[in-house]
Amino acid sequence: MNIGVIGVGRLGICFALLLDRAGHAVMGSDIRSNYVAGLQRREIQTTEPGVADMLDSCHIDFTTDTRAVIAHSDVIYVMVATPSLADGSYDISAIQRIVDDIGECDFDLARKILVIGCTTNPGDCQRIQDRLRPRGIQVLYNPEFIAQGSIIRDLQHADMVLIGGEDDAVIDCYKLLYNDIQVPEPNVHAMSLTAAELVKIGTNCFLTAKISYANMMGEVLIRSGLESDVDRALAAIGADSRIGDRYLRYGIGYGGPCFPRDNRAFAAHAQRVGLDFPLGQSVDRFNQDHTLFLMEHWIRKNPQRQPFYLRTLAYKVGTDIYEESQQMRLAELLMNQGYTVMVESCDKMPESVRSALKLKWGDLIQFTVRDHLQTYIEIPV
Repeated sequence: MNIGVIGVGRLGICFALLLDRAGHAVMGSDIRSNYVAGLQRREIQTTEPGVADMLDSCHIDFTTDTRAVIAHSDVIYVMVATPSLADGSYDISAIQRIVDDIGECDFDLARKILVIGCTTNPGDCQRIQDRLRPRGIQVLYNPEFIAQGSIIRDLQHADMVLIGGEDDAVIDCYKLLYNDIQVPEPNVHAMSLTAAELVKIGTNCFLTAKISYANMMGEVLIRSGLESDVDRALAAIGADSRIGDRYLRYGIGYGGPCFPRDNRAFAAHAQRVGLDFPLGQSVDRFNQDHTLFLMEHWIRKNPQRQPFYLRTLAYKVGTDIYEESQQMRLAELLMNQGYTVMVESCDKMPESVRSALKLKWGDLIQFTVRDHLQTYIEIPV
């Protein structure tokens, strides 16, 4: 099948490579000309496991020409950035520009499938479908549930394949593609476009609440003089089959490019439909306050003012993403109190981030190797 991926960034390139390996004729596009030139040479900087090796042997045609991808493809994936707006909703202007390009095409578009793979506001995909219906295009919503640092594996082993659309026959045909990508049999859940959009952000909202619940329990146990029981207590709670133990660990709060934004986007949509849900705002506020709790907790455990050691300042070990990183926030809170923070020098931190930290904090931030250290207090991340 001829497949296009518009937006071959962190997620898009992984999805394109898996489709290529499955034998489909894949064309990928991106607006960043230097990045595309690197893809054409099969040379890009990436921290995602497996990408470099798969890129080296792939047959994907990379371009900056969006319309060429549209003309080539029977199925067109859109995986572009949808940054958050001030009210918590998503800015889908990048998607709208692609829809504009599609609307201006002077060739037949009938029976093409446009798949929105990036996060959107509930109702956005239905409006796109209504706009493109006269051109004979079917719109599907198919977001991926992945984590940075394990994207290819997560695409191959997804717990759920979520598909929103209007036409059951189109969905039934489309979902067969996942037989080519996933290792286990795909667990497909199909529904309307808007319901699928709500499920995407609602799933992550549940996880942020679960993470915050675990951290709340940990705080209460610690303040009750029961720090040594935190892990055992949460393991007992997670043993209840109604709850489960995934994401039920005490530690640093959630961050990164998905969880915080989806939490706020769900609350923003609820307000648009006339509902005032304090849960999302409360979870987000607790997540921020928890980092303050951690700062105070670790300072109390360090009366000799030894340096603190963190394996990474990224939002997650093994990534180079610092968006809403609670590790970074904790480090800066500690340095603001005059404590030295040491970070593993082999961390995947870009030089620009490292230089900015040194410029701001001077000798309070140190990049080192843990094996070379003698006295320090490690903060688990």
